[in-house]
Amino acid sequence: MSMPKKLLKRFFPSPEQVQRKRSLRFLAPLFRKPNLWHVNRRAVARAFLIGVFTAFLPLPFQMGIAAFLAFYVNANVPISIGLVWISNPVTIPPIFYATYLLGAQLLNTDPIDFKIELSLDWALNNLADFWAPLFVGSMTAGIILSVLAYFVIHLAWRRHVSKAWERRKRRRLKAQSES
Repeated sequence: MSMPKKLLKRFFPSPEQVQRKRSLRFLAPLFRKPNLWHVNRRAVARAFLIGVFTAFLPLPFQMGIAAFLAFYVNANVPISIGLVWISNPVTIPPIFYATYLLGAQLLNTDPIDFKIELSLDWALNNLADFWAPLFVGSMTAGIILSVLAYFVIHLAWRRHVSKAWERRKRRRLKAQSES
């Protein structure tokens, strides 16, 4: 087993571990699709595509969205869900502010100077003012960064495998020359 597989399997649960949780038993049919748990270049690259994209969506229930998308494109589900946490309570303000500014620039509108309050009332009263730039900026950043992550994972995985083959080849040649 290669190093990326060992590392990833150490951090993410197996299908059996998830199925043992009583609260997740209703998802049992999903666990019959083994590709959702495979740790290979394609499944992991797809997981990065989905997880990074979903992390930039300015919507609630990002983990559910990531799991749903991962199911339909045969991506690794635990990695897809884990990557959603790129946007967490600490990183959400700078991420969404940056995507709001990007969206305002793409829509050729001036950014609004507003003071955020963490209340549903504030969000509902001000949503119309910032929703379009936030959505456009978030979608743009999500698409660009997720596609970039997808290709970086493919390239890094191939590079790692290639180097492992080279190391094996050198060890074999060395063993042959010593005998």
